Amino acid sequence: MNEDLFDGKWKQIRSQTTAWWGLITEYDLAKIDKVPAKLDKYVTMLRVKYGYTSEQAKKEIGKHVSEYEAEQNSAVKPA
Repeated sequence: MNEDLFDGKWKQIRSQTTAWWGLITEYDLAKIDKVPAKLDKYVTMLRVKYGYTSEQAKKEIGKHVSEYEAEQNSAVKPA
């Protein structure tokens, strides 16, 4: 996931973060809100709290965002 895509989806990502990663708190998210390079800070938090590599963290973010969007799209489509 690149920085522009991440920034564009920040509100969605932020709203789902505690469900995706229970070790990231509202306090952590408030710190991310304050920095211009949100993706870098988010990746760093995943590295520290979960031991991911940078590449692993970016993959996990992309996976969670894709799954979330698929769920949203299937919930919105009329039967």
